[in-house]
Amino acid sequence: MGLEMESLAASIGVSVAVLRFLLCFVATIPVSFLWRIVPGRLPKHLYSALSGVLLSYLSFGFSSNLHFLVPMSLGYASMVLFRRHCGLITFFLGFGYLIGCHVYYMSGDAWKEGGIDATGALMVLTLKVISCAINYNDGLLKEEEGLSEAQKKNRLIKLPSLIEYIGYCLCCGSHFAGPVYEMKDYLEWTDGKGIWKHDEQNPPPSPYWATIRALLQAGFCMGLYLYLVPQFPLSRFIDPVYHDWPFWKRLGYQYMAGFTARWKYYFIWSISEASIIISGLGFSGWTKSSPPKPRWDRAKNVDILALEFVKSAVEIPLKWNIQVSTWLRHYVYERLVQKGKKPGFFQLLATQTVSAVWHGLYPGYIIFFVQSAVMIAGSRVIYRWQQAIPPSMAFLKSVLGFFNFAYTVLVLNYSCVGFMVLSLHETLASYGSVYYIGTIIPITLILLGSIIKPAPARSKARKDK
Repeated sequence: MGLEMESLAASIGVSVAVLRFLLCFVATIPVSFLWRIVPGRLPKHLYSALSGVLLSYLSFGFSSNLHFLVPMSLGYASMVLFRRHCGLITFFLGFGYLIGCHVYYMSGDAWKEGGIDATGALMVLTLKVISCAINYNDGLLKEEEGLSEAQKKNRLIKLPSLIEYIGYCLCCGSHFAGPVYEMKDYLEWTDGKGIWKHDEQNPPPSPYWATIRALLQAGFCMGLYLYLVPQFPLSRFIDPVYHDWPFWKRLGYQYMAGFTARWKYYFIWSISEASIIISGLGFSGWTKSSPPKPRWDRAKNVDILALEFVKSAVEIPLKWNIQVSTWLRHYVYERLVQKGKKPGFFQLLATQTVSAVWHGLYPGYIIFFVQSAVMIAGSRVIYRWQQAIPPSMAFLKSVLGFFNFAYTVLVLNYSCVGFMVLSLHETLASYGSVYYIGTIIPITLILLGSIIKPAPARSKARKDK
């Protein structure tokens, strides 16, 4: 069996560890399908937990389950013993353990070289454990205390049982690559409540066509990635030949390197989307069309076309790693805003910093997410200028809209080089090769935005009034 795995891995150009992970990852689809036919509430929780443990063991080995057990135990213990502060305790302990694993395993180097370890799954699991604890903490608050809509929807009044908690954390291998979902949704899905309550007049939606679509998308994404990746290697950024190219060619290579890398993530998220859809958990309601169609937004982690043609950097978190972006908004960004005040650059930078630390302590991650905060702030300046233009000057409004699109494409693909190469030397070498254009432009826009503060257009002002 070992020799067969080695020969198969060699034939497709990956390591045995990666092949084992991919096989287990794809296996989450039939495992999730079988969840549908498990009878009874308790058996479903047991199946979710045991299937997750087994897939983790087959993919990463016995030690992975021990790693997963640490944040899960810390989170549950804090909910039992320190409910009033369990959210904050779990946040710092969970992130502390994750950072320790990142440092010990140097996971970024393994991923960069095409390897794999359990820290990627631990990242997803950490977010799920933290959100569960925070929502249980929120269960102590009353609605009149100014809870947000997300808090009202997701808060937990009652402590989940241990088997419910483990099933939620490891459900059918969903911790491998996400998407991140809420404990409240998991419980309602398992219990057949809320939008999952079905009867003869309200039959459950069929997940099969949506699953097939996600699988076809996954196949296309992997095919395109395998075609492009040999042509745009990351090692080129420190190659003397690259630095001898003209400026526009170097800038174009940065775009293509970022474009190529994204298709790997599109593939991974398409597989996880198929798994969550076929289980039924991905269902998020019905469209308002006639006849109504099922929506599967809970399973969606990326909107490929919308991201590749995004009009503004502000929209990127709504299109890329959607469920993690939602988690960051609910559990970091919104909770840093003081009552009666609007969020600002501090909340944005703090959120991006948490995201960077979640990925690992590599300089490339830190630089990329700081760059992201600056990029979004610069895009907001362009948007404010665009909104201040009266309708009579539609052409100028369109020009600024196109400028925001071009700015986003340029700065995003410039910035993401740091995310891909990770090391400080390679990141700075890449940024310096295009004269730090993707850093200078956003900072210039932010400075100009503090000076040029146009009043809103009259039509908009009247509408606001």
